[in-house]
Amino acid sequence: MRMLIMFVHLILALMIIGLVLLQRGKGAEAGAGFGAGASGTVFGARGTATLFSKLTAVFAAMFFATSLLLAYLGTRAPGEPTSVLERAAQAAAKTPAAPASAPGVTRPTVTPVAPAAPPGAPTSPGAPASPSTPAAPGAAMSPGAPAPSGAPASPK
Repeated sequence: MRMLIMFVHLILALMIIGLVLLQRGKGAEAGAGFGAGASGTVFGARGTATLFSKLTAVFAAMFFATSLLLAYLGTRAPGEPTSVLERAAQAAAKTPAAPASAPGVTRPTVTPVAPAAPPGAPTSPGAPASPSTPAAPGAAMSPGAPAPSGAPASPK
């Protein structure tokens, strides 16, 4: 239905364009005084202007009516889906949403773990670092303190 109206609408538009181009302008009567008046005698002296003007008015009214009808049909929701994609979307909307996992399949649970403290960091705020932690490279050691494991002993 909509395609038929669209086709008629297009034909009417082309007919209006053709009729407007075939009509003579207001300045065409100026040539009648110089012998150009005989060219319009097929439809009579004023025949073509009247015929084309009436046809243009009729086609313009029909064009206006088809424009309103197409606008009305465009605002209405379609009753039945017409394409495969519309049918698939309608079927997906009718079916319930699938569960997150299939029955009988368990998902592994992930427990968040706090990151481990770097070596030498205090375990609680305000607590001093433990004495068994190695000193940073290049740090001064007190004389008599045991050397960290893996480090050469200082000469005495």
